[in-house]
Amino acid sequence: MHTAHYPSLEGRKVIVSGGGSGIGEGLVEAFARQGAAVAFVDILDDPSEKLAERLSDAPIAPLFKICDVTDCEDYGDKILQMIERLGGCDVLVNNAASDDRHSIEDVTPEYWDARMAVNLKHQFFAAKAVVGAMKDAGGGSIINMGSISWHLGLEDLVVYQTAKAATEGLTRSMARELGRDNIRVNTVIPGNVKTPRQMKWYSPEGEAEIVGAQCLDGRIQPADIAAMVLFLASDDARFCTAHNYWVDAGWR
Repeated sequence: MHTAHYPSLEGRKVIVSGGGSGIGEGLVEAFARQGAAVAFVDILDDPSEKLAERLSDAPIAPLFKICDVTDCEDYGDKILQMIERLGGCDVLVNNAASDDRHSIEDVTPEYWDARMAVNLKHQFFAAKAVVGAMKDAGGGSIINMGSISWHLGLEDLVVYQTAKAATEGLTRSMARELGRDNIRVNTVIPGNVKTPRQMKWYSPEGEAEIVGAQCLDGRIQPADIAAMVLFLASDDARFCTAHNYWVDAGWR
């Protein structure tokens, strides 16, 4: 598959959360292959180190820091360290999340708080941490990862879906607050992406049901999500802000 090259992304300073596997891995690789300077965090050490090693031949080798994004104080410190190493921040991709299945009966206040922390809270505080660097650079792009799940009303995901619905509100609000500083904020809404994690939940029959509900045949790959994120991060999207961008193969 031939992919687009964005000259405006060469040398851009990019921070990605949850970049060690799945969609995040696809994002880190896509930015690195564009010639961007990428730093990413993840709670998983081994796959992240292997990814950084695999991409060591990129124009600018990516930087990895182990971090639990739910610890907003530590994550904020890590972001400032990455900004210092990169020499700024032009793009933030809030990708880290956890879609563990749960029933209403099993949700405790502690579980609620933990799920909100991993799926929503860190997005706000990461954005807050990079705003200064983006203002200094004359602008930037913040991309929040949403989810098709709450639009479909899927089962066993009520807390996750609540957080992901709020992500779209966060995007709209931040786009308004930051727009005069030329900082764009958007949400990317993936459909069901074929990653090792997602394959835990679906049998071949379940996969066939997903494809049957899509307008297009085939399974969405991390590279398909990365293609949209690259566009929104580039200067080609300079007037795109405050909106949702779907990559779901028309799943309804």
